[in-house]
Amino acid sequence: MAQGFSTRALHAGAAPDPVTGSRAQPIHQTTSFVFKDAEQASKLFALQEFGNIYTRLGNPTTGALEARIADLEGGTMGVATASGHSAQLLAFHVLMEPGAKIVAAKQLYGGSINQLGHAFKKFGWNVEFVDINDLDAVEAAMDDTVRVIFSESLANPGGVVTDMAGVAAIAERHGVVYLVDNTMASPYLCRPLEHGAHLVVNSLTKFIGGHGNSIGGMIVDGGTFDWKAHTDKYPTMTTPQSYYNDLVFADGFGALPLGPDGANVDIAFAIAARAFSLRDLGPALSPMNAFMIMTGCETLPLRMDKHCQNALAAATYLQAHEKVAWVRYAGLPSDSHHALAQKYCPKGAGAVFTFGLKGGHAAGVKLVESVTLFSHLANIGDTRSLIIHPSSTTHSQLSDEQKSAAGAAPDTVRLSVGIEDASDIIADLEQALAQV
Repeated sequence: MAQGFSTRALHAGAAPDPVTGSRAQPIHQTTSFVFKDAEQASKLFALQEFGNIYTRLGNPTTGALEARIADLEGGTMGVATASGHSAQLLAFHVLMEPGAKIVAAKQLYGGSINQLGHAFKKFGWNVEFVDINDLDAVEAAMDDTVRVIFSESLANPGGVVTDMAGVAAIAERHGVVYLVDNTMASPYLCRPLEHGAHLVVNSLTKFIGGHGNSIGGMIVDGGTFDWKAHTDKYPTMTTPQSYYNDLVFADGFGALPLGPDGANVDIAFAIAARAFSLRDLGPALSPMNAFMIMTGCETLPLRMDKHCQNALAAATYLQAHEKVAWVRYAGLPSDSHHALAQKYCPKGAGAVFTFGLKGGHAAGVKLVESVTLFSHLANIGDTRSLIIHPSSTTHSQLSDEQKSAAGAAPDTVRLSVGIEDASDIIADLEQALAQV
């Protein structure tokens, strides 16, 4: 019988240590691993056998975390990385070639817009940003150079809920990969692979780790994209790779008996992301951070329920306040994305939302400076409530047009609502608003 999410958040990917009996996942704080013999060493380096070589490539502690998050997302295999940004880098590194294009949502975290629009240009990768709410605009951006459609499940900071099934249908028609950043929702609230996404990335720094103490990222392979049907588009996956004795990833790892009851699963993308991109670009997750994030993950369902309850209470309070001009939170029945939230995030619309004050930019800055329970910092997904003015911080490098499209206009304040008592959260907002 399939186990429930809370059970898997505690047990998936880990078991008592067979050597010591340790019930908690041991931290394998080592750079490298001793080979049994020369034959095993050769097989490991040739990808003819699974095992540990060097912590940049894999580690038992990070491996346990990878298995847990892949299980929670409903994927076939995970690849842990040093940060959410590095997870995106490695995913695109496998998929893209110079001159290829990414069709990306305008409604993205500001750092992702910078990464795609500026840093990736050095690789010769192009990007076209579109309004992900407008499926016709997504369709219009598709051409023969597109290799990836990229969106967030819940957009940071605007709280936009992406119609993932609609975007996935476009990706399917054009034979391209649909990659979703699921950071804002976490797999507890939303599983993009169930709605047609092929790959998922997460910043483990946020809700999965949940305690603001460790940075990490994760790629999850959905195992559903038919690489062999698109040989010309994804040469890293479908052509012989000389650095692995002319191995074709899609052939070697496209159907391995690793699923339930020995069912064949496709882990080709995850292997390529590890054995090619992680190996050569190097942003490995440390075993200590893997341990901390794995510990945080154990309480993910409990925390997310509380996050969502508190966020809805705070949003409801702000919506009725005389000094508040607008609130954008898909958990509110009046929000334009409420119906999509009910479809894709039925357990709750997340803990992050934005609002604007009638006094505009100056009023928002005054509010941020007046809170006492909320922490003013550049993060989301902490157990503690957080506040920031995105236009002057996280999205400050964007143009005014890009800021507005991303949901970070000058009057916007972003809250990441924690798991404190809701009455205390609202009391802090009330006393701060009184000073505006």
